[in-house]
Amino acid sequence: MKERDLFLFDFDGVLADSLDLYAEAVARCLERIGTPIVKDREDYLALFEGNFYESMASRGVDLAAFVRAAKEIMPGIDYDSMRPYEGLIPVLESLKKDHLLAVISSNGSKTIRKMLARFGFDPYFEEVFGSDFRVSKKEKIDHALAKYGIPPQRTFYIGDTTGDIVEARAAGVRTVAVTWGWHDRERLAASRPDFLVDTPEGLLRIGSGLGI
Repeated sequence: MKERDLFLFDFDGVLADSLDLYAEAVARCLERIGTPIVKDREDYLALFEGNFYESMASRGVDLAAFVRAAKEIMPGIDYDSMRPYEGLIPVLESLKKDHLLAVISSNGSKTIRKMLARFGFDPYFEEVFGSDFRVSKKEKIDHALAKYGIPPQRTFYIGDTTGDIVEARAAGVRTVAVTWGWHDRERLAASRPDFLVDTPEGLLRIGSGLGI
């Protein structure tokens, strides 16, 4: 029987085009709690050079206060403006045939599940590990490895920010940076991921079964 790989997908920036939506919402939350550290898009993207929550804490943000503000502000944002990236369904369908797929994200699980259903992505994913599960993506990856019993060398974390690459590397899994998301290609290349992928179809060319 063919051994399965585990593909762990980030949500925002990999599956969903949501940068402007969340940059504005997070800025509003931070203003609400009196820590307006996000003045523009670049300020927001800088928060994802490491773990999002750890980055905010290091800049003086009270995370408990931020979460309270987010519970008030996030439900009112225009989720209908969120769009899936094109070309993903055939790729997800192909990967699902022989492998396990799950989502690991700093976004909330409820929001992710709602959007996966709307995009038609939900049949392809075994589980969603969102911000309500654990804060650290490394801890979520560790949990997924233990749960599914798939070793790190056959596990691929697919992200779009340098922070994704840092956390996945810390968990000991293979790192995949996609260039259609939040951080640009140059920034991602500097983080030295195992794979740098420019199109969704490129995800079909990675995996332990290909001898890589």
